[in-house]
Amino acid sequence: MTSPAGGGAALVGVLALQGDFLAHAAMLRELGARVREVRVPADLDGIDGLVIPGGESTTMTLGIERERLAEPLRRVVRSGVPVLGTCAGMIMLDRAHLDLLDARCERNAFGRQVRSFEADLELAGVAGGPLRAVFIRAPWLAEHGPGVRVLASVDGHPVAARQDNMLVISFHPEIAGEPRVHELFLRDVHERAARAAA
Repeated sequence: MTSPAGGGAALVGVLALQGDFLAHAAMLRELGARVREVRVPADLDGIDGLVIPGGESTTMTLGIERERLAEPLRRVVRSGVPVLGTCAGMIMLDRAHLDLLDARCERNAFGRQVRSFEADLELAGVAGGPLRAVFIRAPWLAEHGPGVRVLASVDGHPVAARQDNMLVISFHPEIAGEPRVHELFLRDVHERAARAAA
């Protein structure tokens, strides 16, 4: 996968303040990407894509404030860099947090830890049949603007969506060992790199 800088594998930043960032990094490397853990603003320099993983959104918010990452993250996303937000990562992108995704997330929407579950989910844009989705204290999109396209729902509640360069899901493909969401994200990274090279 060519990077906008030309040559080599794409460089994907994974926000590594809290949450399941190591599993995302491992999956991205398996798919041929280079990975940089993002902890301070300088770590965002030159990345071709960004993953904001699941975890605990309040703790993640405090970490972003402590490291003064909010504005640098907004700049990266607004510049068009492809972003994958999973579970708490989806929450971090919504109106009440980084205010990049035109949506409001409902935290722990399916219930607390004991209400965690798995489901086979059809995700628009992903071939090969349903993917196994693991929901852990998962949010859903309680409301969203017209620029947000819902890709999958559970019981009528949106759990995956796209807006511009942002792909958000409320489940954990890295736990299920399901690579197709990351492949979809890396396809976005590749397409942006190809446009930049042209």
